[in-house]
Amino acid sequence: MALHVGCAMWSLKAWQSRFAPGDKLRAYAEWCNAVEGNTTFYAVPSRATVTTWAEQTGPDFRLLPKIPKRITHELRLTGTDEDLRVFLDAIEPLGPRAAALWIQLPGSFGPADLAVLARFLRDLPTDFRYAVEVRHPDFFTDPRRLEELLAQHRAEWVPFDTTAFFATPPTSDAERDAWMKKPRMPRRDTALTDRPIVRYLGRDDPARTVAGWQPWVETVAGWLREGRSPTVFVHTPDNADAPALARLFHDEVRAKVPGLPALPVPVPPEPTTLF
Repeated sequence: MALHVGCAMWSLKAWQSRFAPGDKLRAYAEWCNAVEGNTTFYAVPSRATVTTWAEQTGPDFRLLPKIPKRITHELRLTGTDEDLRVFLDAIEPLGPRAAALWIQLPGSFGPADLAVLARFLRDLPTDFRYAVEVRHPDFFTDPRRLEELLAQHRAEWVPFDTTAFFATPPTSDAERDAWMKKPRMPRRDTALTDRPIVRYLGRDDPARTVAGWQPWVETVAGWLREGRSPTVFVHTPDNADAPALARLFHDEVRAKVPGLPALPVPVPPEPTTLF
């Protein structure tokens, strides 16, 4: 039984005073046991860089690398053999930390494109697990065809729950920015595999973030009782409190599932001195 929790990134200026000094990913991994691999969406890192990620985290840490947008958004999963080969070679040093490769598809990729996704999934190496995030509203109106396709490939559907965020108008600059940029996605809580993945967007007010995730506490606790091993990523518009919130989410689930091990206590930052 395991619950992995984390954030959208492993480094943010607002976290520096809370994290131990040193390697940023190593410090982050003292707080959370998972992270979204957003950096690989924008550019393929070198193997040397990925090797340092592996060295800074334990084998049970989950880093979910996103397949580059060159493959998902520009080529739209067609003619991707060489780009995919380069990406897979780069992330190989992660080993078991690459809990799933994340296929985030553009909002224009709809049910009419399912044959393309089916071909892409069929040709992927079986060494990895895969997770797919869709944003076209028609997938949520009638999810059956996508669910059947993903189940055939033991792939998970990644929901991005933004319902709590869009429930009331923004009240800060960060929220106003997110209001314009974040997708309006419904809450979807159906797990297709033994490793469901959730993205949850709260508010800058921690109390409102916690109130909004209460349905997920129940859902995730239920998954754990079923023998699943979920990963939950907590977002807020400014992400200033995201690591602490992710740990709090873990604590709330653990209160309902007492057999769930606690997260390790983070290494405290060293006090500043004058000498």
